[in-house]
Amino acid sequence: MNTAQEIEEYVSDEEGDAFIDSGDVLAEVPDDGDHSMDEDDEAQDGVGDLPSVDSDVKDNSLQHFTTHNGSVFAISCHPTEPLAVSGGEDDLGYIWDITDGEVIVKLTGHTDSVCSASFSSDGQMVATGGMDGKVRIWRRVGTVDFRNWEFLTELQGPDEVIWLRWHPRGAILLAGSNDSTVWLWQLPSGNTMQVFAGHSGPVQCGEFTPDGKRIVTASEDGTLMYWDPRSPTPLFKLSPQDPRFDLENITSLAINASSTLAVVGGTSGSVRVVSLSKGEVVGALGGHAEGESVEAVQFVDLAGTGSSPGVVVTGGTDGKACVWDLTTMRLRATLEHQVAALTFPKDAVTSLLAHPSPKSHLIVSASADNTLRTWDARTGVLVKEHTGHHGPILSASLGLQGSVVVSGGDDSACLVFTTEIDESG
Repeated sequence: MNTAQEIEEYVSDEEGDAFIDSGDVLAEVPDDGDHSMDEDDEAQDGVGDLPSVDSDVKDNSLQHFTTHNGSVFAISCHPTEPLAVSGGEDDLGYIWDITDGEVIVKLTGHTDSVCSASFSSDGQMVATGGMDGKVRIWRRVGTVDFRNWEFLTELQGPDEVIWLRWHPRGAILLAGSNDSTVWLWQLPSGNTMQVFAGHSGPVQCGEFTPDGKRIVTASEDGTLMYWDPRSPTPLFKLSPQDPRFDLENITSLAINASSTLAVVGGTSGSVRVVSLSKGEVVGALGGHAEGESVEAVQFVDLAGTGSSPGVVVTGGTDGKACVWDLTTMRLRATLEHQVAALTFPKDAVTSLLAHPSPKSHLIVSASADNTLRTWDARTGVLVKEHTGHHGPILSASLGLQGSVVVSGGDDSACLVFTTEIDESG
């Protein structure tokens, strides 16, 4: 475990950077026998067309990546480059070029499904997390381009990794586990900074606050905890024993840009708004069908300031995405993923993505109905439908400043779409 002083450096009460000083000299962990990753041995990894099923499905994607042999559970776009990292049921991850589908790096070493994969905030490292409990880290080699990556270290601790989150500005990685624990590591050393225990069930979701100073986690046991990374004891805890907070199992979480509010959804179909400064429920949102799980929550900065309570969008297994005004706690719009009102069952909204400024009014939803859709959150108007998958969409990520959305599906494919109508169209 790192010293208290090291963790103190990570979270500062000053206005400056809220993470450990990157100038600290840290020993690198041996590469566990993995060789430097480049384009060698990738000739057999085919990139081609989607399987020739459901030929009547219109495909308006720009690019396919079909190298995975099984469902694609995780996808993340690089913060600046035309790259994506994906992880799947085949126990593999890939870094690949979203412009032509070329494999850049094959990420090996997992012995079970890769359920999380993400670039660090500066794009210099990649983390993959698996159902085997392993968290594996790769880093960029050289400074010329992003074509060469090397294995850095394997992080141990969790039983089964459910999710990974990089610190918004530092080389710090957070992981939620099936064994009710949450782990915090410093990179590139791989040192464990903190282990957060207190939940009694799988930790289904967790986030750093956008200011980087706190952590929020939520569990299948219905509890939410708010942490200072310097302490293994939560600053506050909300549980189902508080009737205002009973969501059954908590399934989704988001934090507003000013790090003052958390919005959480659960399997009951309910949504709660939590003040992080007060440690209490300040609102209840009830637009989803009872008993339909809320699978995704995403804040949208319609004002472009990031200071007001703002607007939040929640997506559920009822096939709806509800747009809420948190100033009034009222429903602004309902986004229906299936147009036919009599179509049952509705297909779940699996992911929600907020477009960055200057088009922060746009939001992309992904669904188990095999489509993604771009909406105008101000009006609820559909801007564009993205089709081409032949199975439910399990993950999605925005890339290139929001101009493209990359999706991973149950059909083994990753697709790249433009988020808006093409200029030429």
